[in-house]
Amino acid sequence: MAKITRNKQSKVLRENYMVNRGGIGAYHRSIRKKWFILLGMLVIMLFSMVISVNAGAASISPLEVLETLLGLGDERGFVVIWRIRMPRVVAAVVAGAGLSIAGCVMQTSLKNPLASPSTLGVSAAATFGANLAIIVFGAGTVMNTASDAVAINNPYLVTMCAFAFSMGAVLLIMALSKLRSFSPESIVLAGTALSSLFSAGTTMIQYFGDDIKIAAALFWTFGDLGRISWTEVAILSVITTGCIVYFLLMRWNYNALANGEETAKSLGVRTTKVRFWGMLAASLLTAVSVSFMGMIGFIGLIGPQIMKRILGADHRFLIPASALAGSIILLLADTIARVLISPIILPVGAITSLLGAPMFFYILLRGKKAK
Repeated sequence: MAKITRNKQSKVLRENYMVNRGGIGAYHRSIRKKWFILLGMLVIMLFSMVISVNAGAASISPLEVLETLLGLGDERGFVVIWRIRMPRVVAAVVAGAGLSIAGCVMQTSLKNPLASPSTLGVSAAATFGANLAIIVFGAGTVMNTASDAVAINNPYLVTMCAFAFSMGAVLLIMALSKLRSFSPESIVLAGTALSSLFSAGTTMIQYFGDDIKIAAALFWTFGDLGRISWTEVAILSVITTGCIVYFLLMRWNYNALANGEETAKSLGVRTTKVRFWGMLAASLLTAVSVSFMGMIGFIGLIGPQIMKRILGADHRFLIPASALAGSIILLLADTIARVLISPIILPVGAITSLLGAPMFFYILLRGKKAK
């Protein structure tokens, strides 16, 4: 079958949508409603950023925060706001958006609402790489302070190892899946096998490590936005922006793919190619975020699933909505982690897992009832 143009593909999908929804008028009303929802979410995200910047152990009034952001504050406010709080706030926005969109694309590509970075073994591979750097290469130590706090003395080595192994796992899965005609089932099976393999490797490394290095490895695993710098925020922002642009350009292909393999092929979509590059870009987003900040789970599950129930499966709106939802969720989770038992900062990964577990069970129960 000859491949049809993208404009023709878009027209077919729009016409099908209008027929299912009751005509052109209903279609345009639905579109306007979705734009208003996106605008509302953008406002909520900006408001969440303001709350997050104001939250923390240091006593700084909202007026002082505003003055510091405008360059009128004192040295203390500059250090607290620009060097401590703002990097983690911007990182929460960017990483939350990236992880949520990655989950959205994975779920569409695999036709599985429970698909996540752990499905591909990306998270397990990153954890193995970090443990290897901390325990074997000596990147974890005890700070020479009164509290003898456990810390990572070479975070860049940990980041590089975590990223290298996570992307290595992705490339290996892509190669294995290519041998099986790149079906979603083969991806899940390959990811599950690699996840078990890397988890076993992590256990073996920790078994032979000393207490200090094991504690440092666990510290990395918890997930912490406070360890990221402006340089890493810039790298994360560039990669996330590039992937988002790519996903938006492919939005009609994902809409076709969401309607089934045969439907997508009948519309001229090269499903194997679309799925391959989509999964690779989503895995890259996950690998970069995990290597910089540690394990932050369930963002890729919560954000897309919430927005799919509100906006539907139209990826023109689902992709940006998932990004905004992921940013809001991670911002609020990080704020809660910092203020719940202040001045102690809880691991943000634990907060997101607490939020994600109910959603996970809901999807499982809903799927069971549907059967």
